[in-house]
Amino acid sequence: MSAPRELFGSRLGFILAAAGSAIGLGNIWRFPYQVADGGGAAFVVLYLLMTVLIGIPMMAAEFVVGRRTRSSPIGALRAAAGTAWVPLGFLFVVTPLLILAYFSVVSGWTLRYTLDALVGFSPAPAERYAEVAGGWPAIQNHLIMMAITIAVVMVGVRKGIERAAFVLMPTLALLLIGLAVWAFTLEGSGPGYSFYLTPSIEDLFDPTVIKQAASQAFLSLSVGMGIMITYASYISKRENLGREAIVVSLSDFSIAFIGGLVVFPVIFALGLSEEVQGATLGALFISLPAAFAEMGTLGRVVGFSFFLALVIAALTSSVSLLEVGVASIMDEFAVSRRTAALTAGLAVAAIGVIPAMSPNSLAVLDKVAGEFLVVAGVLGMSLVVGWVMKDPLSELREGASPLFRRIAPGAIFTIRYIVPPLVAVVVWFSLRDTFVLLFG
Repeated sequence: MSAPRELFGSRLGFILAAAGSAIGLGNIWRFPYQVADGGGAAFVVLYLLMTVLIGIPMMAAEFVVGRRTRSSPIGALRAAAGTAWVPLGFLFVVTPLLILAYFSVVSGWTLRYTLDALVGFSPAPAERYAEVAGGWPAIQNHLIMMAITIAVVMVGVRKGIERAAFVLMPTLALLLIGLAVWAFTLEGSGPGYSFYLTPSIEDLFDPTVIKQAASQAFLSLSVGMGIMITYASYISKRENLGREAIVVSLSDFSIAFIGGLVVFPVIFALGLSEEVQGATLGALFISLPAAFAEMGTLGRVVGFSFFLALVIAALTSSVSLLEVGVASIMDEFAVSRRTAALTAGLAVAAIGVIPAMSPNSLAVLDKVAGEFLVVAGVLGMSLVVGWVMKDPLSELREGASPLFRRIAPGAIFTIRYIVPPLVAVVVWFSLRDTFVLLFG
């Protein structure tokens, strides 16, 4: 007989772990450069709309599937929707592992820059980024971060994932809030706040910005990739799924928003706005160290705090990305957690050597996995819960308060009728942009 499924030890532990998955490297590294590329405040407004309109209902949908089936994505889709939907379960395993393959490379950059802060940032930041972002240094740091991630996941749900979340999440929040307060004191930061908080009406209706905001919201919330299915399989029937979806989603948006309140005031105050408005995935690793280097000793302290926050965010998201593959291997092949963690972790570590060698291939992976596959996964899950799964409403109401029991039908209506057409449009634009990137 198989061992009973491990559960989170408390509601707070689940919320912190789920929030740790949502609140990750995508919030502090990917979100600011997406904001810059998407024209500033318009992207932020669309990101919030996507979080509320689609992200929260879809997180609740994944909670419903995970808790009812008590399984990782492949088994969950098999149980909830039948064998015809098993390929979607495989997609939910492949997508987070591909994302982890390049997230761990960026995580390695954050680790290297945290250490740089201790001895002083390079006076030639562009050259330093070229050294850190590719070749053996990038491979080495990627492997270090993967080793840490594997070690945490190997310990288990309560002793590994939950315990790490209890320490890392409050630390991350305190660091970012402190940095945002400090950034507010900088002279010349006003234009940064204006760029970040004053939307352009034209950009609000730009299909590319809408697509980018949607994919960023889904990636950041960890929906469309099986993570929330897996985590929900570790919670009890007493949990209020709708409430937890709202708490986790709004926590995720809050941390991303605070991250922007750190980055953009600093960049504009120090005259680096033109660099960031032509942002690429490495822009912040050039512009911010340059800014910190000009600030002397204070810059080293602030820079260390900022990049330490990035390392923490990277680890919380990496753990959840790996856990999907580990849980799936355990469920499908009846092997130990240790074996599953080593198998999945070493496979990701090997794949990650490719983006570690070439930042260009990292950008391609981010476009394919971080945008197209995630959005396609959200569309697939909306169809499963909205049209295929038997009576998802009863599971959503299980453990819910009277208020959430009343609004649960509205969530199912949204999942069934509103999410599919909206996300289908986003999938189309994402597919188009992916083909352009790959084939010209």
